[in-house]
Amino acid sequence: MPWMILALMGAGTFIYGLSTHATLLCLLVKPLPVLAMLGWLHDAPPSDYRRWISLGLIFSLVGDVLLAWPGDLFIFGLGAFLVAHLAYLKAYFSDCRRPALLPLALALGVGAILLSILISHGLGDLLIPVVVYALVISAMLWRALARLGSDVPKRSAQLAAIGAALFVFSDTLIGINRFVVTFDAAPYLLIITYWLGQWGITASAFHQTTRASKEQVG
Repeated sequence: MPWMILALMGAGTFIYGLSTHATLLCLLVKPLPVLAMLGWLHDAPPSDYRRWISLGLIFSLVGDVLLAWPGDLFIFGLGAFLVAHLAYLKAYFSDCRRPALLPLALALGVGAILLSILISHGLGDLLIPVVVYALVISAMLWRALARLGSDVPKRSAQLAAIGAALFVFSDTLIGINRFVVTFDAAPYLLIITYWLGQWGITASAFHQTTRASKEQVG
């Protein structure tokens, strides 16, 4: 409960800061929701899965600060979130390695559509970094979806898949708002879906015990 209170306070204050254009306030409180999730995650059963999710949250914190920092540090924020997605990808691989061709096709399709939209509006020097990022986040989405219907605990798979999908949606909004067309609701929509996505990914680590217990009994 204390972690949830910290997350809600940080989220509410950040949204207030957005609405009042309080840049310093936003910089100070933006990391709080993810920081709270990181603290909450330590209550989950120890596992490789939890360890990689923790690493992803840490790099997400770095990315939060870089993207909120005054000045254009977009490329550095992109790099931090790239590492975060690689950590989540490794977490999903840690308990499920099935090929899952349908989720693969779906994830590649989403990535291709997003890239085609962004490239058609010109990315300039950011073309290669954005293409690499799109490939990594598509792979992360693929492995999250691949866990659905596997021997991974159902609740963990569902939460991770929803979280990954929301994260991709949030990043899509960032790309559209930055490179295609700016719209007033974008900052609010992308941050809310980002936090919900991170929550789903974090919560999925609390449902690994069922599988671990069965393996120990077997």
